Amino acid sequence: MPNSVIINRKVLFGDCDPEGIVYTPRFSYFVVEAVHDALTVWLSGPGLRTLLGFNLLPPARAFSLEFLHPVTWDDELSIKVSVSSVGLHSFTFLVEGSLTPDVMAFTSSLTHVCVSPITREVIEVPLQLRALLQP
Repeated sequence: MPNSVIINRKVLFGDCDPEGIVYTPRFSYFVVEAVHDALTVWLSGPGLRTLLGFNLLPPARAFSLEFLHPVTWDDELSIKVSVSSVGLHSFTFLVEGSLTPDVMAFTSSLTHVCVSPITREVIEVPLQLRALLQP
């Protein structure tokens, strides 16, 4: 698998409820945005646009999120993104958000399936993409 990528993100006022706690749905944005930023590094180009250049659509097939610690306005998140697996038709990312090296805020798994933009049928992960996501 390629090396993990660390994305740093400051929690904005708009990410939070009136008490300053991050809205639960915002964590999904943190995960997706971090994965796109990591893809930019791994694919050496604009993440999602480069991924689409492999002639596939990458809808999410599975998403899980576990909250481990409250996150509030102005917190600095260090989000580690790694490829956890590459299957025949899909690829999965592990995303771990930390407030400090000792305080994990959340963990997440995001799986994308490869779909043909023409037939809308599931297709195999293209060999070039597989080579970039696997060792």
